[in-house]
Order: sequence, then C-alpha cells, then structure tokens
Amino acid sequence: MDDNNNNLAKRPLKIAVLSRNQKLYSTQRLVEAGKARGHEVHVIDTLRCYMNIATDKPTIHYKGKNLDDFDAVVPRIGASITHYGLAVLRQFEMMGVLAVNESMAINRSRDKLRSLQLLSRRGIGLPVTGFAHSPDDIPDLLKMVGGAPLVIKLLEGTQGLGVVLAETRKAAESIIEAFISIKANIMVQEFVKEADGADIRCFVIDGEVIAAMRRQAPEGDFRSNLHRGGTAHTVNLTPEERSTAIRAVRIMGLNVAGIDILRSASGPVVLEVNSSPGLKGIENCTNKDVASAIIDFIEKKATSNRTRIAEE
Repeated sequence: MDDNNNNLAKRPLKIAVLSRNQKLYSTQRLVEAGKARGHEVHVIDTLRCYMNIATDKPTIHYKGKNLDDFDAVVPRIGASITHYGLAVLRQFEMMGVLAVNESMAINRSRDKLRSLQLLSRRGIGLPVTGFAHSPDDIPDLLKMVGGAPLVIKLLEGTQGLGVVLAETRKAAESIIEAFISIKANIMVQEFVKEADGADIRCFVIDGEVIAAMRRQAPEGDFRSNLHRGGTAHTVNLTPEERSTAIRAVRIMGLNVAGIDILRSASGPVVLEVNSSPGLKGIENCTNKDVASAIIDFIEKKATSNRTRIAEE
C-alpha cells in the first residue's frame, strides 16, 4: 500500500449505521467499536432518510441535513423494510460510500428461494427443498422432499417465525393448503432428524469465519433461534463446515454474514445466509469482539474508494 493509502487508513472515518433503533445491542456495539477506534459514528433511521435521485449528484437527506460526507455505511436493515432500506443503501452506493454489504447482495440473500437456487447451482449442500404454487401439486411435492416429517417455511419469515414442523403427511397437507389459501409463499424442506434440534451459526467477515456457535432448540421445539428460547454453546468447526460457510457467503456476494448450517448424515447443509446477523448471541457465547472485526473491515476497505454500484 502506498503512503497515500496509509494516511487514508489512519485518518478518522465517518461511519453511518442504518438502523431503526439505536438501542439495539448490535447497533450499540457497532457505535462503541467505531468510536473506540477514533471514528465518528452516526445511527441513521433508515425510514427517516429521503432522497433526490433524478440529478447528476445524488443526495440523501436526514432530518433536514444532507448526508454527503460519510466514508462507510453499515446496513442493519430489518426484513420488514427491505425494499425502502435497499433504496437508501443504493443511494449511498451511488454517492461513492463504502457499503459493508452491498444492496444487490442483500437483496439476493433476502430472497430465500433465489438464494437456495444460487447455492445449489454452485454445489453447496442443502436440505432437500421443494416449492409449489398449486394445491393440486401437494402430494407430489411431499413425495419429492422425502415425505413427513418435514419443515414448512414462509419465505418472508425471520427469526424462526413462520416455520412449522409437520410430523405426518396429513398435517403437512393441511398446513400447506392453509398457507396457499391465503396466498402465502412457502417452501417445504426435509427434516434433518440427526441434527437433533441444533444448528451452527458461523459469522463470516471478509472471507473468514471469525466466530461460530452451536445453537440448541429448547425441549419440545426444533427451532434453535436464540430469540425463541434456544441456547448457545461454543463449537469446533470441521474444515468442511468452515469451507461451506465461506463459500456460501462468497456466492451471495456478502462481506459480512451469518450462515446457519445443519450437521446432516451427508455433511453440512446450509439453511440460510443472513446479511444482517445479530451480534449479541455470537459475542456473548464466544467472547469475541465481532463488532470491532466489522470496523477492521471498514478501515481496510474504506481506502479503496469505495463500493461497486451493482447493476440490476
């Protein structure tokens, strides 16, 4: 790196954290970690941003001020505001601001069906997964994924919501018919019994697994999400699990992500790639400073100016 880039790397950066709630653990930790390095960090409520897009100089305004001098933006965009949040993030990208995760990569990962199709095409292990639209196709769909028990997921669900275990074929048919009747988008997956209600969350930053934990579902449930009463424990990853996590994130085009993996009889299978993973569970479980690792990434990348403007 030349002297000019060295100087840039050492200067204080101005960082925006796109978050609707500055009191959230992940948001607070990012602010703390950035300020501890001497950077200026601002929490920006995504829905309070408004934009001028039809000019040769795109701008973002927030509470009457022009956000025209940020070096980097950390998107913490909730699933419920994905559409508007990505519009704001694209505007930052058009202004040349470094995005920790770029808009197209987030959009790709938020589409559960598309993300699984991309992972499958690149040879990543996945649970057998089916998708259908017509009630007439349900019997063959169930057969396709190996029959009951099986897992039915709302494509728009998060944090374990909209995920149902159907233990019998009749129950599966009834649940799927109910979802289809309200025009909900669902997918059906095989139930990986040998996982025993546990999955592994890998936290990847810049192509490296920096922390991992094993999440165990509470008794009587199969969902291991910590928000739903799951417990977290440290875990030693196998080389195949580590490689799977890194490859999955690379395929999505993300720089920072949480990858949920099941240990199946055929090896690791990916459940989901999360573009906005929470920090509380992984930091408390592993005692690793994940927030500072994200700031490290920003310091390293903010010198190259800056982000790609992804084409639709």
